[in-house]
Amino acid sequence: MAPTLYDEKPEVGDLIEIFRGSYQHWAVYIGDGFVVHLAPPSEVPGAGANSMMSVLTEKALVKKEELWDVVGTHQWKINNSLDNKYRPRPAHVIVREACAVVGEELPYCVFRGNCEHFANELRYGKAESRQVQKAGEVAMVAGVATLVGVGVFALASALFGGKKKEDKATH
Repeated sequence: MAPTLYDEKPEVGDLIEIFRGSYQHWAVYIGDGFVVHLAPPSEVPGAGANSMMSVLTEKALVKKEELWDVVGTHQWKINNSLDNKYRPRPAHVIVREACAVVGEELPYCVFRGNCEHFANELRYGKAESRQVQKAGEVAMVAGVATLVGVGVFALASALFGGKKKEDKATH
């Protein structure tokens, strides 16, 4: 079970991971109950949790909103898991830079510039998305499995398919 605001209070500069079913939405906690996040159309109130809208959009709005308004009824947790890979920037720098882009419309690409890239860039100065990395790993494994399957099928066809033709030709 993910913690709630009552279980664990985020600190300024913490990354908030919100579980939206098939994807996670990310925000940066800036204090006083507020977060800054990159909001593609799927994160606009009333749009529902339809991540397909995000895949098709090219722009997203940087918003400052109350944590609870962004989380809604979804589970969430503080997730600074890249702290072991990168040194977090000072909290005041994270907040200053986050607030400086509120209201801006930024380029959005689910693979190269999503809400997780945005949040990690604010905290670490590195635009990185583990969701995209994991999806790429899954796609690569699926692609290799497909190629192996096609190869096995082609080999079986070559070994056993030609025999039937020969049998038919001699009868």
